[in-house]
Amino acid sequence: MANFTGSDWCGWCKRLTASVFSKPEFKKWADKNVILLELDYPKRFKVPADIQQQNANMQQSFKVTGFPTVWVFNAKKDKTGNYSLQALGKTGYTSTVEEFTSTVDGFLKAAK
Repeated sequence: MANFTGSDWCGWCKRLTASVFSKPEFKKWADKNVILLELDYPKRFKVPADIQQQNANMQQSFKVTGFPTVWVFNAKKDKTGNYSLQALGKTGYTSTVEEFTSTVDGFLKAAK
């Protein structure tokens, strides 16, 4: 699960972190259901150039135009060590852990 965020400037991103990602019930759910990936696009501090490029590539690949955007996908590694990603769905800000996790659970169930 990839969280595209502007951690130091995006108000909705900060709200999503406070209302969902920082809650113990989310952390417990996440430990059982997903691997968390945060792709940050800060304005007040610099991330290393290689991370900036990686994040820009992911943003372009997933056509992320606003923050927060959370993509859920399956990742499969082939024999050569390369990964392929299958997008399952995306969401943005939700106000509760239950709303967020039920949305993501729907994506995961549809993929099975």
